[in-house]
Amino acid sequence: MARKSDSVSGQEPQALDIHVKGANGRARPCDWPGCRLEGSHRAPKSRDNLRDYHWFCLDHVRIYNTAWNYYAGMTEAEVEADIRCDTVWQRPSWPLGAAATGPRAFTIGDIADAFGFFAAGAEDERSRAPSLNGPETKALAVLGLTLPVTVDAVKARYKQLAKRYHPDANGGNAASEAKFRDINLAYKTLMDHLAL
Repeated sequence: MARKSDSVSGQEPQALDIHVKGANGRARPCDWPGCRLEGSHRAPKSRDNLRDYHWFCLDHVRIYNTAWNYYAGMTEAEVEADIRCDTVWQRPSWPLGAAATGPRAFTIGDIADAFGFFAAGAEDERSRAPSLNGPETKALAVLGLTLPVTVDAVKARYKQLAKRYHPDANGGNAASEAKFRDINLAYKTLMDHLAL
């Protein structure tokens, strides 16, 4: 980009110097023996120190990269170990389920379990026990069920009682109609609670 002073004076703008400079501020020479070109392309010197570089011109970096073998001098077992280490980004790993050791080891007892999800013998979601002092306790009594209760058990018991106390099966008996209403309400209460 031309500077305003350059265009006014009639001089051609200077090209920006974007070449890689050495420690002394001058362009690096190519590290290839006998080459006098600028070394603007880097290549690692060894696999043991990948941050230490040779600086080559474009032609010589191509020759160097074509001939360079990262695994040269390694046994087959060392190559395999290096590849496996690369698959986990050179970080240590352990097989799943292995006994944990060290500062990260913990047990279920170390977890604050306010809701009792990890308690021994905890039921699954579909067989949660209703609260003992709410409408669920009355619903259990109406259906004649005891804790622990599952969705399938509630459905099976409701089916039995509905057949027995349905108004059509009892000729319109007022007592069986009231009992049938209580059974329906108890069924809905328990199913709502178990569906949480």
